[in-house]
Amino acid sequence: MSSREQKAAEIRRLLATEGEAVSENARGFNRGREEATAELDDYDELKATARARKEDAIERLPELIEQVRESVEARGGNVYLAEDEADANAYVREVADGADVETAVKSKSMTTEEIELNEALGAAGVDVWETDLGEFVLQVAEEAPSHLVGPAIHRDRESIAELFEAHFDPGESLETADDLTRFARTFLGERIADADLGLTGANFVAAEEGTLVLVTSEGNARKTVTATDVHVAVAGAEKLLPSVADLGPFLELIARSATGQSLTSYLTFLTPPGSAPTVDFEGDEMGAPGDREFHLVLLDNGRFEMREDEQLRETLYCIRCGACANACANFQQVGGHAFGGETYTGGIAGGWEAGVHGLDSAAEFNDLCTGCTRCVPACPVGIDVPWINTVVRDRVERGADPSRFDFLVDGLAPDAESGGSLQKRLFGNVGTLAKVASMTAPVSNWLVQSTLGKWALARLGVDPRRDLPQFRRRTLRDWFESRGRTRVANPEREVVLYPDVYTDYADVERGKAAVRALEAVGVGVRIPSLPESGRAPLSQGMIATAEQAAERVLDGLEPHLDAGRDVVVVEPSDLAMFRRDYDRLVPERVDRLAANSYEVLEYLHGVLANGADLDALADLDGERLAFHPHCQARTLELAAHTEWVLEERGADVETTTAECCGMAGSFGYKQEYYELSVAVGEALSAELPEDRRVVASGTSCLDQLADLGRSPRHPVELLASAG
Repeated sequence: MSSREQKAAEIRRLLATEGEAVSENARGFNRGREEATAELDDYDELKATARARKEDAIERLPELIEQVRESVEARGGNVYLAEDEADANAYVREVADGADVETAVKSKSMTTEEIELNEALGAAGVDVWETDLGEFVLQVAEEAPSHLVGPAIHRDRESIAELFEAHFDPGESLETADDLTRFARTFLGERIADADLGLTGANFVAAEEGTLVLVTSEGNARKTVTATDVHVAVAGAEKLLPSVADLGPFLELIARSATGQSLTSYLTFLTPPGSAPTVDFEGDEMGAPGDREFHLVLLDNGRFEMREDEQLRETLYCIRCGACANACANFQQVGGHAFGGETYTGGIAGGWEAGVHGLDSAAEFNDLCTGCTRCVPACPVGIDVPWINTVVRDRVERGADPSRFDFLVDGLAPDAESGGSLQKRLFGNVGTLAKVASMTAPVSNWLVQSTLGKWALARLGVDPRRDLPQFRRRTLRDWFESRGRTRVANPEREVVLYPDVYTDYADVERGKAAVRALEAVGVGVRIPSLPESGRAPLSQGMIATAEQAAERVLDGLEPHLDAGRDVVVVEPSDLAMFRRDYDRLVPERVDRLAANSYEVLEYLHGVLANGADLDALADLDGERLAFHPHCQARTLELAAHTEWVLEERGADVETTTAECCGMAGSFGYKQEYYELSVAVGEALSAELPEDRRVVASGTSCLDQLADLGRSPRHPVELLASAG
């Protein structure tokens, strides 16, 4: 079985066994986040402040490490900066040996998962018990976490009950959540009472005061500290903030972003060695604060290299809330056991795994990030997660030979190990392929649908179950040029219509509708010859190729911008390139294009709101529509413009809440991801009422919904009159 087939099989297994539980929990967290953040009048300001404070803290990291060392040691504690996993584990083992530790209890900590601390202590003869309920379930099941915050979200109550009854033989049926919680509390309470060592992580560490902040939903973290005489906290060095005064925005955001709670159940401030008397599990006082032993282990393990890496540095701003995973349509279906590496899961895992475990770990799941951008507005510190994953993808594909991942015209890489690159080169060069297919249509259409054609494409990783686009010999540009010029006499405003590859070479009618709708409201249109925006190669991680495409697009568009013409796009992903991604690719040239480019319904909304004749567009006369906005259109907050125009023309519009259609450009065509793509699409399809006509704003959405039998149309096609 090939690696592609193995990946597809594993995705099918997870869809069948874990998908339902993951989906229910992740979507619940996501809905909770949306509701909880809506309560904040200053949500965007809080995010900007949190981002700025993380940027400052990472910039000052060496200084903060020395500051926290001084503050903790002044109180009688110890601070150790561990170089890597082995160094950190050796230090904690020494602490355990010195205190004759036989049993340790641990609260939830992804950083200790990263260094496999449980295994290291276990090998030294220490029994380690997880006291977080989710982590305890995974410890018993011998499974890895599937989520940064909810480690066992892939398991439902029934499976946990079966696990406990098989492993512990409790003598009674554990039927309800209360039964399970009561059993775990009693079992773990006995371990906490007998423990010699308490292990925690830290959500934040205030350097000036030496204070650890633990944000938890259970009281177990406090018990692991107060019931033991030795406390070891293991935290990534990036958890440092200058002082307690800096915590405000993070405490407002972290629980809301993670689980949708306004404030988590337990918010614990610890200023070690101890800010309260040590007590045993029964509540009897065991010693005064000064008798306690405390160690703060700050972990490097690649973080300082990430700090110096211009592209990965942003990963260190992460506060481990899991919002990027909750907002991700792919994660919602398969969870972190597919969408994750050795330790970390979800979108941000790409940066973490590349930084702390290496590119090989990140490569295992990186393609599950489709760049839909729905995680970006969800992130409480504004991390551009899709860009980080694109950078990682680029580095994975380039490997030791940066030259092998370039333009298709340079030739396909012949070595057997570059199968992934062959697939990515195919999809990354879709503009060239579409042009050739159009020039040779209809023969090209027949060829790719033939048995031989499907076999050949399957060898390159294209799933034969997908219907491929039917290319047109007469392109949109051909049609427009045959008209002579725009059919608006002396227009007050004139735009450049930038058609995506699909609109120009396949769905020409959509492009014609855009032209007619713009002209109907008095806007003159031009369609110059311009290259592909770079979206296709960027989606495959071909950053250098995307940069060159961006340069060529700007070369073609800047004369029009000089002449005062706006740029109107049909495909939202192209607008996302102009407004977001070009800032990464060609930052010195992008400002004018970003400020003067619009999606076609966004532009129509602006023109109509400023007095253009609404009646020039088709009368929709009460038509019931189900509208699915493209994922990047959601991130760019474009959906409201389409809704307004459709409703002003008489339509009854119901907009979907699904984050993504699952097609994501090339993603849904790839063999290893076909089932996952369809699963995401079916979740969207289930949201669309049968009695409403379906409209969608993106090529991927239209293709996916068509494959699922819904016959959608682009909104501009309903608004444009024939002609």
